[in-house]
Amino acid sequence: MTDPLLMITLPLLGAFLLPVIERASSPLARWSGPVIVAAGALIGIGAWAGMEGPLVIQLGGFPAPLGITFQADRFSLLFAISINLGTLLLWPVEVGDEPRRAVLALLLAAAGGGLALSGDLFNIFVFYELLSVVSYGLLASQPGTDGGGAVFAATLRYLIVSAVGAVLVLMGIALVYQATGTLNLAQLAELAPTRLNGGQGLSAFVLMLIGFGVKAELFPVNAWVPEVYATASTRVSALLAGVVSKLALLVIVKLLLLVFPLPEAHRLLLLLGMLGMLSGELAAWRARDYKRLLAFSSIGQLGVILIAFSIPGEVGVFAGLAVALHHLLLKPAMFLLARRWGGSLDSLVGAGRRSPWAAGLFILLALSMIGVPPLPGFWAKLVVLVALMAREQPLYNLAGAAILFGAVLEAGYLFRIVNRFYDGEGVASAAQRPTELWRAGLLTGLLLLTLFFIGPLTGRLRAIAREAADVSAYIERINPLPLSPIVAKPSAVSRETSRRVRSWLARGGIAQ
Repeated sequence: MTDPLLMITLPLLGAFLLPVIERASSPLARWSGPVIVAAGALIGIGAWAGMEGPLVIQLGGFPAPLGITFQADRFSLLFAISINLGTLLLWPVEVGDEPRRAVLALLLAAAGGGLALSGDLFNIFVFYELLSVVSYGLLASQPGTDGGGAVFAATLRYLIVSAVGAVLVLMGIALVYQATGTLNLAQLAELAPTRLNGGQGLSAFVLMLIGFGVKAELFPVNAWVPEVYATASTRVSALLAGVVSKLALLVIVKLLLLVFPLPEAHRLLLLLGMLGMLSGELAAWRARDYKRLLAFSSIGQLGVILIAFSIPGEVGVFAGLAVALHHLLLKPAMFLLARRWGGSLDSLVGAGRRSPWAAGLFILLALSMIGVPPLPGFWAKLVVLVALMAREQPLYNLAGAAILFGAVLEAGYLFRIVNRFYDGEGVASAAQRPTELWRAGLLTGLLLLTLFFIGPLTGRLRAIAREAADVSAYIERINPLPLSPIVAKPSAVSRETSRRVRSWLARGGIAQ
């Protein structure tokens, strides 16, 4: 079986060497980046195919928490492979671009792989910050649809919001460490029932949820989304909405499963998911610009994914995976069409006659997004609705009704666009390169292909969800060393105990 850590190390090494290769040969440098990312995807697929069970990697041979732990199960590998394939398909570098954009794309793949496979909170935070820096660079390095000035202003606001989110994450991590004395996820899963089941644990979850939720387009820290997606280049918008947001969701789900399995945490995620879904869909219904409409729509769909993951246990992971994978294919394809249709919705009059293939792709994607049977979006939403109704609780029933209302809003603004496609002849548009169209077509084809494998895919996703939700098996696989008695002290120690610990540290001896 191939080593999944190569999905992190190869892109990092490639990003370091690419400027050197550029000086020697520009054509070689131009192709090196995509080849490295493709190799990372093949390594992940090979690891998946040869996997007999989850793989735990302790760097240096040191057991957790002394060493750096990486854990590759099918749940984590699925997202690690997705970041490589998504970066390859939406490669944000065009002919004539500077090599630094290829360096940023390689760092994006490396950070995504590290974020998916990391087994402790410290490394998750490091890779998350690397992902953030790369996102800023990709946004600022390419002129968007509204010109460079608008891109820089949107990127600056995005940077500020993300920086505040990073501070909140650090505060949450500090609370967790103060309560447990460790950041290893396996040890935290062991200690969570006794150390993190009170107000301090819930406070830490809220801080980290809001911090990581910036990139997951979580309400109320998603105000940056429409401005950034509307002004950024098409491929970068597709990457952020389709791929990067899922990595932030992965972190939140891991925290919910392993560290904060609290009923209050699930309910909070459910409420924020509903608020995000309704606010996003209502804003999309009022939008009059194609990319802004897609941005608001992305907020709404991420809200549905958060609602699904808020359902406790294996059922919630299965439902969340179903809608997340659907969004992973659908939303980038819709953004890729913005290369042809960016701007006001009024400019889309007659677009269906000018670009019949693009219009056909949009209609298929729109029907799947609404949830029209038998398209994949119908099955994904059905899974979520069935799981919500099975809870037989008023709040979950309300969430199901909110999803149905959101589908009605989706139908309203998407059919409005389709009406414009065939309303009059419109103004002739300039010729567009077919590069984005074939990418959108490939994603749409993959989406439709899933129709023929609904049964096997459902079984595989259920198995992945079962493995991800098995916390006791996760702890047993990593088998961390027990904490020392001093580190394992509860957070609410007495003054006398604190004094004796400080005295012991000062003497360098053994506590009496």
